[in-house]
Amino acid sequence: MYKVLTLNNISVAGLERLSREKYEVASEIQNPDAILLRSYKMHDMQVPETLLCVGRAGAGVNNIPVDVMSKKGITVFNAPGANANAVKELVISGMLLGARNICQAWNYTKNLEGDDASLNKLVEQGKKQYGGFELVGRTLGVIGLGAIGRQVANAASALGMKVVGFDPGITVQGAWKLDASVEQASSIDDLVSKVDFITFHVPLIEATKNMINADRLKRMKNNVTILNFARGGIVDDEAVCKALDAGEVHAYITDFPSNLTKSHDKVITLPHLGASTVEAEDNCAIMVADQISDYLENGNILNSVNFPDVQMPRSHGSRIAVTNKNVPNVVGQLTTKLADASLNIIDLLNKSRNEYAYTLIDVEGEVNDSLIAELQSIEGVLRVRAL
Repeated sequence: MYKVLTLNNISVAGLERLSREKYEVASEIQNPDAILLRSYKMHDMQVPETLLCVGRAGAGVNNIPVDVMSKKGITVFNAPGANANAVKELVISGMLLGARNICQAWNYTKNLEGDDASLNKLVEQGKKQYGGFELVGRTLGVIGLGAIGRQVANAASALGMKVVGFDPGITVQGAWKLDASVEQASSIDDLVSKVDFITFHVPLIEATKNMINADRLKRMKNNVTILNFARGGIVDDEAVCKALDAGEVHAYITDFPSNLTKSHDKVITLPHLGASTVEAEDNCAIMVADQISDYLENGNILNSVNFPDVQMPRSHGSRIAVTNKNVPNVVGQLTTKLADASLNIIDLLNKSRNEYAYTLIDVEGEVNDSLIAELQSIEGVLRVRAL
């Protein structure tokens, strides 16, 4: 039976994918084979020796020490795209909130005093302060055209907006999913100079930290609206607040409040609501539960952030799964040791990703512990499993 440790509350819809006949799932469990989590920070956690995989019920993995896991041959999964619709809807809401000054107008109305006749008079007097503009014909810049960015771009296009996108890592398959009207920017600086709204859908890494800063704000149109529903740190809050005070930026809508932004009149701060819908939590949990179960039971990898996608149909034989450093002749040594053990290979699939590689091998006959130890002894091999 596989043991699964949950470090956060995981949607029941996901946990139900792990049958009680095969899985023991609990928030306190010793020697887990897998960990399921959402926002729990694992960086200071001691990694169990038994751990085979980690499943993040969401897209970002900043709360997981991926490098540490990789060196131990532990596969880290996420759930890209499972929360895309939820984030897309919030981004569109954010654009509308900013364009129509809805939060400021709401606060104004909420604080009015007097009888209904007096209120009506104050409403008519005050509404001029909160006149906004429409989205149709405005230009949205989307940085990051993964599952979320594509949905945002397509939705904005459907609303009659012009859309400019930038993503140097976009795949051919990803490009096919974009509306044909979405224009390609040659660089971030090219994009920021063209847009009335800008939204980010990238992870927080060194290259994306303070992507919008004082220098880039100078390149942007006056009265631009900035939206950050990706990660705190992608936008330099101090630089944006200075631009807001100077009247250069119209509004800043962010899911990542700070003491600087939470009370600013032109900033709308939300408590990280991007994926906080019942549907998104269910979708993320289902996706990641399916991925870890397929990995534990069959050795297949889908949507790992540190190892390549490797999926091979099961044959009638025994299966061996090997994680290793991406160095020469590991596969050759694996097959030699299998031949020495008189095991015929039925099927084999090997793929690499940056520093690491992963191999599935189906063989005729039983795989014993001594053979696993032999395979594990090969230089560069991180982990070997018999399934």
